[in-house]
Amino acid sequence: MAEYTLQQDLKFALALADKVDAFTLARYGANDLLVETKPDMTPVSDADRGAEQLILDQLAEHRPGDSVLGEEFGVHGDSSRRWVIDPIDGTKNFVRRVPVWATLIALLVDDEPVLGVVSSPALARRWHAATGLGAFVTEPGAEVGSTATRQIRVSGVSELSDASLSYASLNGWKDAGKLDGLLDLLTTAWRTRGYGDFYSYALLAEGAVDAAFEPELELYDMAALVPVVREAGGRFTSVAGVEGCHGGNALASNGRLHEAILPYLNR
Repeated sequence: MAEYTLQQDLKFALALADKVDAFTLARYGANDLLVETKPDMTPVSDADRGAEQLILDQLAEHRPGDSVLGEEFGVHGDSSRRWVIDPIDGTKNFVRRVPVWATLIALLVDDEPVLGVVSSPALARRWHAATGLGAFVTEPGAEVGSTATRQIRVSGVSELSDASLSYASLNGWKDAGKLDGLLDLLTTAWRTRGYGDFYSYALLAEGAVDAAFEPELELYDMAALVPVVREAGGRFTSVAGVEGCHGGNALASNGRLHEAILPYLNR
């Protein structure tokens, strides 16, 4: 198996995101977009499947020895180097022409996420990180048509009464039996908003919000977010407090608020 440096893998992932962004933007708002309902009652569009197939083709060409887990087409291979892909995180937004959606590309080595790219072309923003290399956002620059990349860092807020929190749908927390604790947490905070999906965690990494949490997630929903949050100085665990993205749900914070939030989400 060929060996690649983390810098090489990151360069490849960013170039891959460029290709996927061009494809998804072309399908965003298309009159002939085909939308179906999957067995779990969530929507999937031809853009989701097309974007994932594009990624699979690129990985087969440029990283043939690696394995892949994608939302739409499942598992390919069994290498300890595993790319984890969500072709369109926020499909419900995508099909309703809400611009908050992104392609999530992660690389896991021995099940540990070491690289994450979160690319949101409709917002003209992309976040990326790799272990030891920092977390960054690329966004519109000062001049029209230009872009700028800057390093990002979580906030320094240390009190819940001063915190801005982002949460997922109330129904999800109700179904998990955690709604009462969640509502108590939200009424304790300074500000609450349901930004949703990848965007909550990207804003956390930028220091714009101080914690984000969701009651039910898959690995492909979270893997790319972990390096971004961690390299920005934050913490990413399950709602039970288990580090990483394998717990089926998520609590991410600036680190300072983590232990204060956990009891509310575990009542």
